[in-house]
Amino acid sequence: MKILIYGINFDPELIGVGKYTTEMAEFLALKHEVRVVAAIPYYPAWKPGQGYSSWRYRSRAHKGIKVIHCPLWVPGTLSGFNRIIHLFSFALSSFWVVLFQGIFWRPEAVLTVAPSMSCALGGWLAARLAGACAWLHFQDLELDVAEAIGLVRNKALLKAAHFVERLLIALFDVVSAISPAMCGRVAAKGVSAQKTVLFPNCVDTRAIYPLPDPQSCRGAMGIPDGKIVALYSGNLGGKQGLDIMPKAAVLLRDRPDILFVICGEGGYRGTLECASAGLGNVVFMNLQPAGRLNILLNAAHIHLLPQRNEVADYVMPSKLFGMLASGRPVVAVAAPGSTVGDIVDQCGVLVAPGDVRAFAQAVQDLADDEQRRGRMGDSGRALAQEMFESGSVLGQFEQKLSERCQPLCR
Repeated sequence: MKILIYGINFDPELIGVGKYTTEMAEFLALKHEVRVVAAIPYYPAWKPGQGYSSWRYRSRAHKGIKVIHCPLWVPGTLSGFNRIIHLFSFALSSFWVVLFQGIFWRPEAVLTVAPSMSCALGGWLAARLAGACAWLHFQDLELDVAEAIGLVRNKALLKAAHFVERLLIALFDVVSAISPAMCGRVAAKGVSAQKTVLFPNCVDTRAIYPLPDPQSCRGAMGIPDGKIVALYSGNLGGKQGLDIMPKAAVLLRDRPDILFVICGEGGYRGTLECASAGLGNVVFMNLQPAGRLNILLNAAHIHLLPQRNEVADYVMPSKLFGMLASGRPVVAVAAPGSTVGDIVDQCGVLVAPGDVRAFAQAVQDLADDEQRRGRMGDSGRALAQEMFESGSVLGQFEQKLSERCQPLCR
């Protein structure tokens, strides 16, 4: 089967949505012919990747997959308006490319990955021109997130955007999302249960696993001996609720043995650095390439997973699965009964959203109890292997893709 994957993020060298899209394409390419139309690599540093330009198209081969990178505008400063222009610049530059693939390459399935919904029309049209199955996959319910965190406040604009979103979603043959809560939100937008598929993110537990000498990992990261490392690694954006970390570091400033390590890039990094100014128990590191991810995750004694309560049903932090696979406990900001809460409750500590003191206390308690850290880490590792192993998750997805799409293409 010919499968065309269309979405803004595709980057095998980084961690996050682009990496997961890459892994999905690589897995599907083992049995199918796969092409990808994506933006140039830019995330999460918000600048064109090395060797790429904001204004040029580029085609390359990646493990037998033809990848067409389309230009997009990368804003110097992030705002609601700038994000909209940014997303639509890719939708416009890629529109003719994805239609060309639909007309002349004629895939049997077109898988459009959101974000961004601005690509949905192009993905659906390409599928219809090819006589293919139109599949929409939500990694992020971006419009709901934008509304929840106040990025877009104009009520008339939001009402119109939700109306258009519903119309676009209804066009697709299949709609999938990465968590049960997100599938529920998709259903609330008018998608029937028959059209909805759960397709969670996953982790390769053969690539992410506990190393026998974690102290050497800390040394490789430049972390001094004797420190209990509380690590956050990922995008530094406004929707994560990251300000709880420097606030907790203030409360634990008399515990010099506990070190908060914040690793990543994003528009909120400058704000975090300002909030952490003068704190000797907070250090910042640049985002690590995918090849060093296991070393980074093993450098932690404790993983930190902040989250804003407003977006709990609209996103599912993909970084959680790497944390679990590394065999380390997680301190997560999440409500009991949420998707994140149900997972972390089995292998870490849940903290109520906004409760800085409880967050700091959870970090301190785990720092002082090595045996508890070990038990929770083992539970997280077992959970990752049982429920979120990439081979199993992607295999089930490939089966559903074949079952759903091939009958439509006969």
